[in-house]
Amino acid sequence: MGAATVAAASSSPRSMAAVAVAALWFLAAAATAAAGVPAIYVLGDSLADVGNNNHLPTILRADFPHNGVDFPGGKATGRFSNGKNSVDFLADNLGLPSPPPYLALSGNANYANGVNFASGGAGVLNSTNKDQCISFDKQFDYLSSVSASLAQSLGQAQAAAHLSKSLFAITIGSNDIIHYARSSSGTATGGAGADPSQQFVDTLIQALTGQLQRLYDLGARKLVFLGTGPVGCCPSLRELSASKDCSAVANGASVQYNAAAASLLAGMAARHPDMRYALFDSSAALLQFIDQPAAYGFAEAKAACCGLGDMNAKVGCTPLSFYCANRTSHVFWDFYHPTETTARKLTSTAFDGAAPLIFPINIRQLSAL
Repeated sequence: MGAATVAAASSSPRSMAAVAVAALWFLAAAATAAAGVPAIYVLGDSLADVGNNNHLPTILRADFPHNGVDFPGGKATGRFSNGKNSVDFLADNLGLPSPPPYLALSGNANYANGVNFASGGAGVLNSTNKDQCISFDKQFDYLSSVSASLAQSLGQAQAAAHLSKSLFAITIGSNDIIHYARSSSGTATGGAGADPSQQFVDTLIQALTGQLQRLYDLGARKLVFLGTGPVGCCPSLRELSASKDCSAVANGASVQYNAAAASLLAGMAARHPDMRYALFDSSAALLQFIDQPAAYGFAEAKAACCGLGDMNAKVGCTPLSFYCANRTSHVFWDFYHPTETTARKLTSTAFDGAAPLIFPINIRQLSAL
């Protein structure tokens, strides 16, 4: 079939009608997904930071090349990625704008459109990267201010209704676990037979329990909790091993943390019948890409795309670093963070997938409630 024939066929009434129907279906699907979600509010770490750390006197920032090389306009926005991150794709799937960084907003901002409080380096514990990021507890302080502002601008009842319909996305815990795995002690005090990793995770969950209860008290009713990935497989921790294997300590702690977070959320939902949630097992989902990269369209699952030194993991992604020509083939962008492609694939699973990776419901189902 010649080019002229193809062009004629593609512009035929039947073909154009099919395209129109497909477009209408796409718009209807996006509208349905977002119908129950007027805005997204984000709390967490660098996996969700869209530029908050640009406004802090910190070394934990990404507002320089080669970050953002694949972002629209090729701009380094402060995302720890070559392009979009999971929050951006979550917003895309809901047909909503990606919520802006809180620290970039003025005092008269329209918080009803959603806000992103996430900060690179943040952990469940305030001691994690202290003074280098917006601590998780401080993010809740900012959310409290936003909640009060919404009540003032919309009225108490309407603000409460708005927040109850909005999606609250949380990704936290990776930095705590990385610090734990890197610590020279690597152990915790305890009696004979005590599991130091479990003791550490228990400490995290104790803090997280109060934090998530505070989130509920501030009006959140739809929670998306993105569990920690297999952080022991990030290039930075692999590089510490002579055999370049994943850190069993870090990965084990991630599994324990995700399981404990699942139990915590189930308990909260039982106590608060008006609260619904979706928990994504990032560890299990990302391990699929790492263990079977070719099956998921990847060629490199160990080394970072951007960096310097062994596995591009000795030095982070800076303007002086090398970066790979084909970012879509790499699971990891830099020595800690996933590529845009990885983030998109993971978010797609969380949005439309099923148990055991996303449970008790997926994000699309949560959004429609």
